[in-house]
Amino acid sequence: MSGVESPRTGGRSTPSRIRPRPSPAVVVAVLAFFVVTLDAVVVNVALPSIRESLGGGIQGLQWVVDGYALMFAATLLTAGSLSDRFGAKRAMGYGITLFVLTSAACGLAPTLGLLVLSRLLQGAAAAIMMPSSMALIGQAHDDPVRRARAVAAWATGGAVASSSGPLIGGLLTLVDWRLVFLVNLPVGIAGLLLLRRTTPSPHSRVPLDVAGQVTAVIAMGGLTYAVIDAGEEGIGAPRVVVPFVVAVVAAAGFVVSQARGSHPMVPLSLVRSPTMPTAMVIGFSFMVGFYGVPFLFSLYFQQVRTLTPLATGLAFMPMMVVGLVLSPFAAVIVERLGSRIPIVGGLGLMALGLVCLAILAPTAPLWVVSALMVLIGLGGPLTMPPTVAVLLNSVPSRLAGTASGVFNTSRQVGGALAIALFGALLADSSSFVGGLRSSLLIGAAVLLAAAVAAVRLPRVRPRSRAAEGSTPT
Repeated sequence: MSGVESPRTGGRSTPSRIRPRPSPAVVVAVLAFFVVTLDAVVVNVALPSIRESLGGGIQGLQWVVDGYALMFAATLLTAGSLSDRFGAKRAMGYGITLFVLTSAACGLAPTLGLLVLSRLLQGAAAAIMMPSSMALIGQAHDDPVRRARAVAAWATGGAVASSSGPLIGGLLTLVDWRLVFLVNLPVGIAGLLLLRRTTPSPHSRVPLDVAGQVTAVIAMGGLTYAVIDAGEEGIGAPRVVVPFVVAVVAAAGFVVSQARGSHPMVPLSLVRSPTMPTAMVIGFSFMVGFYGVPFLFSLYFQQVRTLTPLATGLAFMPMMVVGLVLSPFAAVIVERLGSRIPIVGGLGLMALGLVCLAILAPTAPLWVVSALMVLIGLGGPLTMPPTVAVLLNSVPSRLAGTASGVFNTSRQVGGALAIALFGALLADSSSFVGGLRSSLLIGAAVLLAAAVAAVRLPRVRPRSRAAEGSTPT
């Protein structure tokens, strides 16, 4: 940072009060998180239009959403290892390129099957981008305070995407639902141009865990398939039991491969960390609510309340605004209160919001529904930035990509299973409202359990290394 001459210091240079511009690495990380998060939620508003254009029932719509989340979750662990192996900058370049190509394929898909296939590949591309974005931030800032503020900026990008996704989706769907995917192209190209200005990232030559990756994909895919089909076929149907058994066997194989493998995707040192398991529980539970609400209420607003896609997006506006307003202050909140209080409070507010929405009358005024969704919007900036900051400060820099992959895998698994379970409840229930209420109450219970787990987190405030005179704990 440049200095200015001060008469009080006798010509010595003092730090400038001008705030430094964000580094290209942080900007790329924010853009990547924005498009990755946007594509997880923007499609929800377009689901009725997609069904009208390409056909398919509730199962087909679930796969449009879950195909992305499933491959996102299933390949995140390997993506984290790739980020460490090739360096975050190079891995990010590969991820953005693949994301742009698959987004174009989604926007041009002539059938529902090809759209789902393209969404699967798009999810894999998103998986490459996510841990690389977090690793870029970790490598750009060694100081815990600056890193926490960069994480807050990164989280703001995700908050803007997740909260404005329904509105953006509604606006684009008015023209053509395909634009919800094609809009990624200019953002991806801008990210690639900015990435050229970033410095090379450190990398480590770690062999890939093929057995772990294969068993992870089979386990997550089998479980998601079983849950989705359970709503249509019934829990005891062979089409549900067989993939569930396959998922259990694959999950056991994954555990064995991680315990006995020479180069596991999930090092035991990470799992044994007191912070990592708690962060995984928080990430999983948070996404149950944050993915579940847009999916449920996009269908509710359009099918039950007969709103247009644009009106549906506008109904999410209060939730969007509160996320935008609070996200920039996330770092300040953590600096003053520590990490534990905002995380527990955010999860609690989300659970309260889901309970209130569940007991609300189906004919309640729309403004009341929108107002209650504000509680879910508050959970994003209160929960995720401090969780990510605590996680990054608890692992060595060389494992930042792997830790990010593990954490975000738990997030995406939570989102994928939420869509699968909630969709199954909607299909199995005698009424849409009954399935909606059951889904919301299950989500609230999961969030409350995570809030209890988060109490175990240390109440730590990030401090600069200059102030500490040592490395952060």
